[in-house]
Parts: sequence; C-alpha cells; structure tokens
Amino acid sequence: MTPSDAELADLARLRRVAELYAQGADRKDKAAWAAVLASDCVMMGPGFRTEGRDAILGLIDTLGQMFRATLHQVHQVTATITGDTARGETYCIAEHLLNDADAVLAWAIRYQDEWRREDGTWRFTRRELIVEWEETRPVTPKGAAATGEEQA
Repeated sequence: MTPSDAELADLARLRRVAELYAQGADRKDKAAWAAVLASDCVMMGPGFRTEGRDAILGLIDTLGQMFRATLHQVHQVTATITGDTARGETYCIAEHLLNDADAVLAWAIRYQDEWRREDGTWRFTRRELIVEWEETRPVTPKGAAATGEEQA
C-alpha cells in the first residue's frame, strides 16, 4: 500500500522529532528536548526508567556528567500512524566521548518509540532505548570536544 502525501509528511515530521532529540542531546539543550517530549513522556533503557518531561530533561545533565561530548546519528525511522498517535522504531548510533580517556564508547541503538500529535506538533510519549552492541575505540578529540566545553 502506497502512503498518502499526508502520511509521508507525517513520517517526515516523526523523523524530524528524532533528529531534534538527537541534536538536543548532543548540545545539552533542554529547550530542544522540551519541544519534542510530551509532558507525560516515559523514557527507559538498560537500568533506568524516567517518567515525565521535567524528570527526563534532567537526563541531559546526567549525560553531561558521564561524557565530555556525544554525537547521535539518526538512521532509519519507521512508524505506523493511527490518527494522532504513532508507534515505530528509530535506529541510531550514539557516540560518547569518555571523560577519562581519549576514547569513544559507541552504542548501536534501536529506540522503540511512541508519538502523539498535540496541537499539530508530534512529540514523543515513550522512548525505550535498546542497545544492540557497544564498541570502544581510541579517538583524537578536536576543538571543544578536546576540553569538554559546550558546543553550539
């Protein structure tokens, strides 16, 4: 079945939500995350479950404490849309520059996602982070990543 133009537009909007989430994580931008998370969003992954947008925004601080920098690369986003809700999966490679070594911890991630359209804007209502594998490799940090400074 061929998706309609409206469905294709919504699929592009869902992907954009995933991209803005990734960019917000990398820039430690709570306003960016607040824009893409529903107030009742639930986020979970290995060893954690966080409920509510305000609590989830605190995870940006945790990322900042755990790593000098991160780089999330969004790959395919697949979703099934039913009215103003959607369920799907987002593939991502998340690279984390370690605090104590010039090395990157890379995760191959599949997010199990749920979205809701609120006032015409799609937002995550649920994200489950599934790490398929991880890799650690040496790197040579450059620029702000070398010192752990904020990047714009």
